[in-house]
This record gives sequence, C-alpha cells and structure tokens, in this order.
Amino acid sequence: MSTPDLSAADLWLPDPEEHDFPAAADYLDLLVDAEQVERAVTALRQAGTIAKKAKDIMRASQLPLLPADNIHVKHNIHKVRDGKKLSPVLLVRGQPLIIADGYHRVCAAYHLTEDLDIPCRLVSP
Repeated sequence: MSTPDLSAADLWLPDPEEHDFPAAADYLDLLVDAEQVERAVTALRQAGTIAKKAKDIMRASQLPLLPADNIHVKHNIHKVRDGKKLSPVLLVRGQPLIIADGYHRVCAAYHLTEDLDIPCRLVSP
C-alpha cells in the first residue's frame, strides 16, 4: 500500500489541532501523575514541531504496527487519500517512547510510506 510520491506537506498540518492536547493528557493520565501530565502537555504546547520517520517512531515506541484495516488507521488513510491533512503527533521521551497522541496517524503514515517524515512535538517528561 506504499505511496512513495507523497510528501510530508501532502499529509500533515503544520501544527497539532487543539483537541490533540486534551487527548494526550487523557492518555498520559493513565501512565503518570497529574502534575507530570500538566508539565508534559504544557511542554507539548510550547515545543516546536520537528520531523521524525514513521519507522523510527514505531521502533522507539515499541508498539505494534496496527493493520491498515484497523478502523482508525483506515480512517486516517482515507483522509489522506481524500486530500485532508493529518495533525502532527505528540511524543514524550521515555523507554519506550510514549505516543501521547497520534498512534493511529503514525500507523497510517507507515502504511502509506514508512520513510515519510512525520511532524511531531517531542518533549522530555
């Protein structure tokens, strides 16, 4: 399903959408205490957007690659094919890397082309 002619500009918005930050907070709340969640989300809001490869994000997170027919991955693949852009992902450094928001988007991008740069915000805990 690889689509090598796609560029990052074809797939991604320049900045995360506002609803991504509360989603990241909800996920992080399962892993760390409220004070750490608040610090991480504040840092994610303030961080600059950088680019990392889908394959590297997947390796660092140690999460399984969801199949292309997963309902949420499939939805993101269809969004891209319909010309809509995806929101950058929110990452927190750790062992393993925490995908605080955007796991399905990373998997969708990997299925489209694993070497594509993914815009992300990356912070330390």
